Order: sequence, then structure tokens, then C-alpha cells
Amino acid sequence: MLTKSTYQHGSVSRTGILLINLGTPNAPTAQALRPYLKEFLSNRRVIEIPRLIWWPILHGFILPFRPKESAEKYAKIWLPEGSPLKVHTERQTKLLREALQARLENPPIVEYAMNIGTPSVAEVMHKMQQQGCERILVIPLFPQYASSSTAAAMDNVFAVMETMRNQPAIRTVKQYHDHPGYIAALAQNVKDHWATHGRPDKLIISFHGTPRASLDKGDPYHCSCQKTGRLLAEALELDANQYLVCFQSRFGRAKWLTPYTAATLTELGKAQTPRVDIICPGFVADCLETLEEIAIEAKNTFIGAGGKAFHYIPCLNERRDWIEALADIACTHLQGWLETEVSETDKQLSRRRALEMGAKE
Repeated sequence: MLTKSTYQHGSVSRTGILLINLGTPNAPTAQALRPYLKEFLSNRRVIEIPRLIWWPILHGFILPFRPKESAEKYAKIWLPEGSPLKVHTERQTKLLREALQARLENPPIVEYAMNIGTPSVAEVMHKMQQQGCERILVIPLFPQYASSSTAAAMDNVFAVMETMRNQPAIRTVKQYHDHPGYIAALAQNVKDHWATHGRPDKLIISFHGTPRASLDKGDPYHCSCQKTGRLLAEALELDANQYLVCFQSRFGRAKWLTPYTAATLTELGKAQTPRVDIICPGFVADCLETLEEIAIEAKNTFIGAGGKAFHYIPCLNERRDWIEALADIACTHLQGWLETEVSETDKQLSRRRALEMGAKE
């Protein structure tokens, strides 16, 4: 059923930016994790196994047991304000809004949504429509495009569009894995860490993994990750033997993108490498996959295998250079839209003309 339009004759359209992140449970409990994992693992882009095979596995083996295990992991990293991913995404949204207000005479409305969980894409898109957004720039907060992340978010956006009687114009940002501002912010983040803690023997650049089959089917994610890693290493002036690009978060028994981060750290630990540093450029906000899987589990893997020192370098989070880079990305894709924004005086004149022609207040 189509939703009722909030459009009124004489109303002046606005431009909006919608940031989308993956999502997070509302609490670090098994009760909260079960619906979150069910929604996430039911997405056909995330799990491409035929439903006839996958459904019994999901409902018979994963959902009865994994929520409790995942809840224990979330509890280790949960902040007083809530989930780290949500907290950082909220702050990034506020800072981007402020950055654009400082740059632009008629800044856009800036909101965020979670592809899974709350606030939902549907909820926020309808909110933006009520705010008068006739044009929405969608920026998934995944620097490297993948079908399972970026495309899944865009599927959600266009599913909401199907329910709208008065659809907004939509622009999307596919990826920004090689954007100069993003790379510069990553490099400066590493340099700032090294200025305080010294340099490691090896820098591990770890990205979230995807099944190898996705690469074979044409997903560009692997190539985008490799390019980000290369550009970051070049910005840091690292030789080929000073860094490694790896992939974490393997799920299931199928082959995923290699080399695996955990296996690499085990090898480096067995070689008694004095120190490794690890950064996760595929995440712009710290979350379970960085704070628990890397900062805690990966560290234990490396030290347990014989390594000496392990440093996790936080995500970009609220770094000013990252926020300015995000503003640059937004402004590039907003070209031609912001020029259509009008002054408050023009808004009043338009409204008056509409009333004179019989429009309702």
C-alpha cells in the first residue's frame, strides 16, 4: 500500500543526506540479538545459499545458540551511551551536519539510519520526506562497495521508495575507497598513533571478509580493498614487506577472501614478531568487528602464538579530517541540487501564491 504524501501546494522542497550504516542490536542481550541476527542472516545478499538449505541451518543451529554468544561479545564493548557503532554514527551525523552548515548557505538536512535495526531506513526516509526532502543523497558508510553491505543498503532504500506515493529524487554514493580525503585521514590516523607509540614491525590492514564465491561472481570488493590498502601504504611510505592486507570475520566453512587475519597473526606470532599494529579501513566507526574481534580476540591470537606487542589503531570515528572528507564526498555528489534551494523570503512568496490559488494552509 502506498503511504500518504505529506506534500502541500506551495511547500518548498529541501535536499537531504542519508547516511546508512550496517546496524546494531538495541542491547547486549541474547533477547535483543536474536531478531537482529535473524534479519541480518535472512538477507539474500548476505547469505546466498539457497533457502531450502539455509533455512534449517539458520533456524535449527544458529538462532538457538549464537545470540547468547554474540551478546557476550557485545557486552565487552558496550558503552554507557549504547552500542559503539550507533554512538559513533550519531556523532558523525551531527558533525557532518555542522561541517556542511559552516560551508554552505543552504545546508542539507542530514540524518542517519541503520540497514538492520533502529532507526530503520524506512523510518528515517519518511521522516525526511515530512521535513520536505524532495532530493536525498544516500551515502552508505562502507568505503569499499560490496553486494552484501552497500547493495543491501540500497535494496532497502528502494524498497521504501516502492511504498512512497511522492518519491524523492535519489542519488547514491557507490564507494569512496580511493577518495583522497579518506586516504589522507586514514594515513594521518596511523601517523598520529605512531607519533605517540612508535612504529611497529608490521602494519596489518584488515578488511571484513566476504565469501570467495562473491569475487568469482563479479563483486569488486576485493579489488577495492586492495586499492585502499595500497594507497594507504603509499601515503605512509611503507615498503611491500612492511604491511599486509588481510581479511577478517570469516563465517561458515566456505572459502573466504584470503589471507585470513587470524591465520596471519598466528604466523607472525609464531615467528615471534616483536610488534604488529592493525587498522581496519573498511569500518569508519568502531564496532563489534573492530573492538572485540580485533582489539581483543586478534590480540589474544597474536600474543598467544608468541608475538610480543599488539596495537589496535581505532577507526576514523569523529576525526575532523574524516568528517571534512565526508563533507567533500557529499558536496561532490550534491552538485546541481543545492543551487535549487531558495531563501526564506522566496518560500513565503511561494506559499502566498499557492494560497491565493486556493491551496489549503
